[in-house]
Amino acid sequence: MGEGLYWQLEERAGREVDKVTEEVDAKWAVLETVEALYPWMRPFRSRPVRDYAFRLFEAPASGFIPEVRRKALDKLLGVIRKAALRCGLSADAAADICRDLERRRVLQTGPHLLLLVEPEAYYTHIFSILGLGAHGCSTYVSYAVSTVSLVERSRKGPGWLAVDGKPVNIFGLSRSQLVGYNLLSGPGSYRFELVPVEPGAQAEAAQLRDLLPSIEFQRPAHAIKAANQVLWPKLFGSRFAFLQIDDEDISDLVADHLSDAGSWLRTCLLEEPTLAPNILAQLDRLAAGPWSGWLTRSTDFFWFYHSGKRLPLRLAAGDLIDPSNGRKVARFTASDIVPRLADRTLIPNFLTAMLVVSILPRVRVLGGSHQPVFYPLMRHVVHRALGAAGIASDLRQALATDDVSGAWGHRVIECADDPCKRFLTSPTGGADVVVERLGATPLAEACGSLTSFVTDPSWLDLHRRLGQGMITAADDEWALS
Repeated sequence: MGEGLYWQLEERAGREVDKVTEEVDAKWAVLETVEALYPWMRPFRSRPVRDYAFRLFEAPASGFIPEVRRKALDKLLGVIRKAALRCGLSADAAADICRDLERRRVLQTGPHLLLLVEPEAYYTHIFSILGLGAHGCSTYVSYAVSTVSLVERSRKGPGWLAVDGKPVNIFGLSRSQLVGYNLLSGPGSYRFELVPVEPGAQAEAAQLRDLLPSIEFQRPAHAIKAANQVLWPKLFGSRFAFLQIDDEDISDLVADHLSDAGSWLRTCLLEEPTLAPNILAQLDRLAAGPWSGWLTRSTDFFWFYHSGKRLPLRLAAGDLIDPSNGRKVARFTASDIVPRLADRTLIPNFLTAMLVVSILPRVRVLGGSHQPVFYPLMRHVVHRALGAAGIASDLRQALATDDVSGAWGHRVIECADDPCKRFLTSPTGGADVVVERLGATPLAEACGSLTSFVTDPSWLDLHRRLGQGMITAADDEWALS
């Protein structure tokens, strides 16, 4: 070997070692940051993943439940029951799902609406199964956010799937039909085409396509939810009755609240003149402070869907305004908003969704990689706005005493094994073996390199801010974590 080539190889090896070292350092920085914000997590780092999952799916500590929370939970269970029946589950299964959720009060909200064979979704559902199974549950509800783009970056997002490592266009849409469009785009005509864009995955894509519904759907979200109901028993067996809800179900839930003249959401958020402006003011205050970058005003309470695209809104003088042209979309009243929720021109944003899914009914939500940070800040914003408005003191007190209202429960497991490939080569999907193997793996090992965290500058910046004392877990902003 020539001396020049030798030194080139040495230099390359050195760079690779440096890269691995940087990745390991970044991973531990993220774990240290999460544990600094959630000190109760520290003992779980070296313990099996199943122990951590068991903790997250424990029922929240009992305590006084204000009437507003009881009513909100009843409304949430009502929408879940309707969703279960609509997707073909039996009345008994729907009742079991509601019973388990009422007792457990924990909801997986991490993965966006993806096909179950997508690794990000698959391994989060494995994690949920670990927690639910440890508590003897037989049902599983997952709230999959569907206010997301079909394509998030090159050949990535709900409109794409890797099959045998090759990118496959799920609906066979052109680039112009993907870019800027959303899972809730519609009404239209969407069907599973599974078109490989590179050679090598045609046979596997065709095999998977034959297992999916062959009918046309009005919205991409409808297609993926229907496909997942078909895929669930093939992938995970029959131990759990599975239900996936999304932002259309949350729209129905918000509409139910707003159609009730006595509901908190209607009387306080819409009809109390100071609460909504106070919430927005608190969001702006947070965005200008040391906790900036984690919770922003992407849109005010609702998204506007127009010509298949999702657009932000601004609340001004009692109206929801399209800021791009100043046009009024709706008055901020129940009579204007409810019909638009029904025709899906308005969809709740995540703050509004979390009000009716978690904050009001006292349901613990699991998410990642941003949700474990922004959700406690969201609760802080609501708590502070209630105080500024001088209303709902019982709810404000209840928020201050909640037991682990949210936690890191998505992207906890990072695994190189391709669930789609395993599924296509195994008639049962092999989930039981995966659950057993990963459940016994220490948390710090199961989370892999924490790719989605360490590639996000927000996490390293958060680690820096904590290290420099710019923010601390004792800050008022973090008091409702």
